[in-house]
Amino acid sequence: MSIQIEKKNDEKITKNFLQESISSVIGKQGEEIIKFLDTEKYINEFIIAKKLDININQTRNLLYRLSEHGLVSSTRKKDKKKGWYTYFWRLEALRTLEFLKEMLKKRISQIEHQIQSREVKTFYVCERCNIEYNEENALLHDFTCSECGNVFIVKDNTKVIKEFRKNLDKSQKELEIINNEIRKEKEKDDKKKVKEIKKEVKEKLKKRLEKKKERDKLKAKEMKQAKKVPKKAIVKKPQKKKETRNVKSRKKIKVKTKKIQKKKKRR
Repeated sequence: MSIQIEKKNDEKITKNFLQESISSVIGKQGEEIIKFLDTEKYINEFIIAKKLDININQTRNLLYRLSEHGLVSSTRKKDKKKGWYTYFWRLEALRTLEFLKEMLKKRISQIEHQIQSREVKTFYVCERCNIEYNEENALLHDFTCSECGNVFIVKDNTKVIKEFRKNLDKSQKELEIINNEIRKEKEKDDKKKVKEIKKEVKEKLKKRLEKKKERDKLKAKEMKQAKKVPKKAIVKKPQKKKETRNVKSRKKIKVKTKKIQKKKKRR
């Protein structure tokens, strides 16, 4: 039970952060659009428009503004009958959290600067109008309120600094939570990538095995056909008998004797 409650709390925190990021770009409508954008599946833009109860052009305008910051991604499909494209949209959770992280870092930097400024500089206030001035502006007004003519008094920055420090602590805690959420999202993405790689490897192996089976089948067919075809009778050519050395020498002697006899007759 405790694990389930923790998961629900984490999901709620993440959703609040995502909503804050989107609202910072498109305003209050971000609170509504976050309900319909999913981080896993792509959603038809016409369905989003219907749920938001606004026309398709207004919906696309909101989505394009979010897309400029990389907070959403899209894919499109062509309608075969009508010939136009329909876009499907999805929320990019990791990019949205990183966007909010950058916003928080800027906010923290601004608060730290304000605390430092309050600790070093002197500020003045008109108690009647409750208007605050820094030292330079107070000098320009001769330390007198232009609205009511009341003289400025030095403002006690203790409460203001205390409030700033509270906001700073809150923002720093939020930043820690966001960093944890970013880490979780990265782990999810890594797992998805590993699954996709494994799937690709399996598909490649499957294709290789199929090709191997096809080759084996072709070889088996060729072997069967080769067995069916009768082998041609091989006719051996009669080999010439090799003459021995004695026969060769006798032939040479006969040739020589014939030549000698011919020469004698000519004489």
